[in-house]
Amino acid sequence: MGLKARLKELYDGSSADAHRFRYGLLVFDLVTIAFVIISSFLQSTGTEIADAIVGVVLLADFAARLWISPSRLRMLLHPYGIADMLVLVSLLAPIVGEGFAFLRVLRVFRLLRSYQMLSRLRQDFKWFRDNEQTVLAATNLGIFMFIMTAI
Repeated sequence: MGLKARLKELYDGSSADAHRFRYGLLVFDLVTIAFVIISSFLQSTGTEIADAIVGVVLLADFAARLWISPSRLRMLLHPYGIADMLVLVSLLAPIVGEGFAFLRVLRVFRLLRSYQMLSRLRQDFKWFRDNEQTVLAATNLGIFMFIMTAI
């Protein structure tokens, strides 16, 4: 299996490896959001290195998704694609895009809106099945609060 086919399977497939990979992305996104919240209370000294590391990982993720996308232009012009690019700028060039770091929260929103992720969470966790609407509403509220606070 070639690299592109393997990435397509990991991002869009239904294998056990694909599910673990997407759960890994979800955990990474949650850790990133915790980092954003915690680093907002710290002085900027030292957070630029962590921002750059997170930025490189997110850049690799974005590049992989762009590579396997059937319509690259559509992905780039989609609001989530634009938000991802702003996040990358904010992480990799902190002086230029520092105010856009809050958009990292949109990654969790996108993941939770993904049909595969929702289906897998419903299948794997009874608690999520029972509280799905509450989780999604809390996610939407959290994203709204981050965006309005930043604005």
